[in-house]
Amino acid sequence: MKANELPITNFLQAPNVQFVIPVYQRNYDWTNNECKELINDIIAVEKHDRGTHFIGSIVFIHEGTYSTSEVKELVIIDGQQRLTTINIIYVALYRFARENSMQNEADMLFNMFLTNQYVQHESNKLKLKQTDTNSLAFKAIMNGTENEFNHYSNVIENFNYFKSIITKDDFHVILNGLKRLIFVEISLERGKDDPQRIFESLNSTGLDLSQSDLIRNFILMDLDPKSQNKIFEQIWNPIEENARDLVRQKSVVSDYIRDYLTLRNKKIPNKNKVYLEFKKLYSDKDESYMQELENIKSLSVHYKKFINPSSVHDHNIRRELEYISRLEINVAFPFLLQVFEDAENGLITNSDLIKILKLIQTYTWRRFVVGLPTNALNKIFMTLYSEVDTEDYYNSIALALVTKRGSAKFPTDEDLKSALKDKDLYNIQSKNRNYMFEMLENFNNREHVDTSNEHITIEHIFPQTPHEDWNKDLLPDDFFMFKEKYLNTIANLTLSGNNGALGNRSFIDKKTMNRQGEEQGYDFSRLWLNDYLKTIDNWTIENYNERFNLIYNRFLNICKYPDVIAPVSENTEETLFSAEAPTYKKLEYFIFENTKVDEEIIARMYFYVIEKLYDKNPQLLLEAKEILKITRNESDFRDAQRLQSGYFVESNIGSDAKFNILKKLLTLFELEDELIIKYGDSHNIGGSAPRFSVRKEFWKQLLPLLHDTEIFSNVNPSKDSWLSAGAGVSGVNYTFAVTGNYARIELSIITSSKETNKKYFRTLYNQKDSIETAFGNQLEWEELPDNKMSRIKYELKGVNLFDRADWERMIEFLVTYLPKFELALQPTIQILR
Repeated sequence: MKANELPITNFLQAPNVQFVIPVYQRNYDWTNNECKELINDIIAVEKHDRGTHFIGSIVFIHEGTYSTSEVKELVIIDGQQRLTTINIIYVALYRFARENSMQNEADMLFNMFLTNQYVQHESNKLKLKQTDTNSLAFKAIMNGTENEFNHYSNVIENFNYFKSIITKDDFHVILNGLKRLIFVEISLERGKDDPQRIFESLNSTGLDLSQSDLIRNFILMDLDPKSQNKIFEQIWNPIEENARDLVRQKSVVSDYIRDYLTLRNKKIPNKNKVYLEFKKLYSDKDESYMQELENIKSLSVHYKKFINPSSVHDHNIRRELEYISRLEINVAFPFLLQVFEDAENGLITNSDLIKILKLIQTYTWRRFVVGLPTNALNKIFMTLYSEVDTEDYYNSIALALVTKRGSAKFPTDEDLKSALKDKDLYNIQSKNRNYMFEMLENFNNREHVDTSNEHITIEHIFPQTPHEDWNKDLLPDDFFMFKEKYLNTIANLTLSGNNGALGNRSFIDKKTMNRQGEEQGYDFSRLWLNDYLKTIDNWTIENYNERFNLIYNRFLNICKYPDVIAPVSENTEETLFSAEAPTYKKLEYFIFENTKVDEEIIARMYFYVIEKLYDKNPQLLLEAKEILKITRNESDFRDAQRLQSGYFVESNIGSDAKFNILKKLLTLFELEDELIIKYGDSHNIGGSAPRFSVRKEFWKQLLPLLHDTEIFSNVNPSKDSWLSAGAGVSGVNYTFAVTGNYARIELSIITSSKETNKKYFRTLYNQKDSIETAFGNQLEWEELPDNKMSRIKYELKGVNLFDRADWERMIEFLVTYLPKFELALQPTIQILR
């Protein structure tokens, strides 16, 4: 790395040089505000004869062998905003000179600062080389065709600003002021310097660049220009296009990557540390890394549906996503990413997908009415997909939710009834209020009522400021109850297109009003919410209760409690404080501060949490001597456990004691709700044993018996009905599947591109005869044209995973045929590379 201080003019007028803004750089986003500050500095340094003005650093890589023979390419790593803006100023000066008969100045600016005068290739002509729409805008201002440019561009906006302030009086002031600008030139060599590390240090505050900017640079920066353009066009650009809120015209790539990492890692990254979490995962940019990028691109297609529901073609799915968007249930996006991917691969039908979307609304809406904390939803949806059983998709999700406890609870019908009757549902956020009335009014209604219509407003049946007639019409006790308790509750609210006309009048006036034949009263309304009001002549507590029951029963049909029964043996997620005693128990997993850890051993959870508490506040932990003995002296303990911090704690204590210590420490740190555990289910195989445990036990028995193949050598047993391992090509896997009906070996073709999957399948299918001859049996070839994935499979039917008597046949089948399957397919798979 070399660093020099020099005038910007020396840098810009170097002959046969191109300043390349690479594809991974963020868009040119300086506005008139930044431009005004810069041009004022340029004018002031000349007018007041201040010597020089420092504008920061410009960091670049000299591409060397990647450069053309005509020009030397300097790839700008940092400083592109300043460099582009100064070039725009030079264009504005050039255009002014050309349009005001200043030919010498125009030629000098054009040939010294803006173009390489003597190069042959047109692409090398401009000194500033951009690779996105900015390049078209820059060429437009050079050619004087900016008025024909149809897209918004900061390049053109800023050019027009500079053009508006350049006059004959200050033309030379600005030209000479530019000569006084100095900067630090930092030159890097590819292969010797680490441009990403230098880039991070220059942007260490995190203020200048978004998390997605940093991730984009990390992905693209260390590639040669040709690979940069390929990865940018094929992977990153589609991600940016998909993760764009089209209504607000705002990029949400950082949010998307955060949700993707949450799904992948069962850990919610801090919003300001998404890049660090991403970088930590992909330090080795190998084949699996490229597959990961493909997967990120693939799932971004679904993210586009979440943030832009109007882009979804299926009307029913679009409507449910619009409701989820309106309720701002963004915390469900990590979970929904994989659900939508499963739908695209044919694991669930559209009708099941709609049921899942309704279930999410029901769960979050019931929790809102009951008043359960919304911050618990992050952890719930973070881990929810891990509880999906692909053989019983919807029911497994419903079961996972109804078995939640504490702050994660799925409110029952009785919970909803008691909360709904007393809750103020008028003074709530408009998004929630509008959703509630739309659901109520349009349930089973073939003629959709647009409750967001500005002419339809919320009407208090018993008014907020009642007319004196209400005192006459109601008993004193009823009047008091309406005014003090039920005023803003759901049974006293309705919808009306005549709210202003009805006002605070008596009930009978509101019911029958028909001034000038305009049918303002409830009697003339076509809304369901007013049907009951047509049948009564006064508004009493008795009638209020009857209307409440009608609305409550309608709610139960709209937001149905899942019709699933949790097995008595089913263990659920609970906080440490509400969980049963841990004696003779193992964990399935625990969640601490938004991070899920798959761990069976309670002692390991104990040590993990203590280490995290030390990281959070070492002084508080070390001074809690009455709760936990922790020292640096190993001999202070009977059975010392060394922590990563170098401290020791006692290991030889029971699980009950460990729980008690953790409870006291979590209370001290005010983290009582931050440790959630789930006990593991019984591993006894039998008719009532949970599916997940049975599967994991089967895989444990199968994997050590696999010989003559290395495919599954690095795969661990799981709770799923399938296990997969790579076949040597991104998105192509060998898969085992076991169910209550079959045992299967398959080649799964599941890249992020449906077109690629079908192309791979056809390549393999063209070799069908030779593959089946090598295998020794006929295979089942499933292109699955309506789904993203394709597969080739060989199946043993008539066996049941949940009947232990079938295990020997299933294991023998999988052990025998996997090596043959691999041997038959692998030569053709090599062609796919």
